[in-house]
Amino acid sequence: MPEGDSVWRAAAQLHAALAGQQLTASDFRVPRFATLKLDGWTVNEVVPRGKHLLMRLQGPAEEQLTIHSHLKMEGTWQVYPPGGRWRKPGFTARCVLRTATADAVGFSLGTLEVVRTADEDSVVGHLGPDLLGPDWDMAEAERRLLAAPEVPIGVALLDQRNLAGIGNIYRCEACFLSGIHPAAPVSEVTDLPAIMADAKQLLEANLGPGRRTTVLNARGTPVGRQAGRPGYWVYRREHQPCLKCGTPIRRGVLARETGTEERDIYFCPKCQPPPGTNA
Repeated sequence: MPEGDSVWRAAAQLHAALAGQQLTASDFRVPRFATLKLDGWTVNEVVPRGKHLLMRLQGPAEEQLTIHSHLKMEGTWQVYPPGGRWRKPGFTARCVLRTATADAVGFSLGTLEVVRTADEDSVVGHLGPDLLGPDWDMAEAERRLLAAPEVPIGVALLDQRNLAGIGNIYRCEACFLSGIHPAAPVSEVTDLPAIMADAKQLLEANLGPGRRTTVLNARGTPVGRQAGRPGYWVYRREHQPCLKCGTPIRRGVLARETGTEERDIYFCPKCQPPPGTNA
């Protein structure tokens, strides 16, 4: 699933291509909005909210609507020159927006809906503070995390109701940087602000093309890109040596509770002792 930095980049690309432009055609390929036509509407802006994209438009009668999308696992927005050949199969397109200067196509979108801009809270109001947004509030995010002290920190960080923007990569990497096992309950994390600061710094460091988390040392201090160093500290590095201590990285699974979806976790058993063990 795309993480906050990927969604931020997608919003920036769409904003650059569409903001201030009038739609010459729109095509919503989902049943609920199949008859909706926004030809003549102007795109005011495209903004990210956690892992959500909000495309705000203004109509001829000053009416304002928002196209809300969530990429989920497979979704992507791509921008083409007018009439450009798509790089993905046409049957996967869920939304096509055309202007005089660009075509924007949303493929395999997990969520696509149109709401009044005044009602955006109905689709994103449940989200916690956005690590990459102007509303970032560490104290509020910490309060939300502490409201469920028994939940594993690796689960709590993925819960977008606590703080928005972290996906599996950054929860694994941030836990490593703080020396915390992802399965440790929130109540055992002695410095929640530090782990959130690491996640925020990782996200901000990867707003450009490509993704790499080892530009930070084990306390989150920038050290520069090092030739030959893997892109991640622990993520998808099972059996490979820890970049701090050399211990083989392990992979496990973590779910919020029995019966819910399990997600892979990666950790160093020496740098991040499992709960109930001594460091």
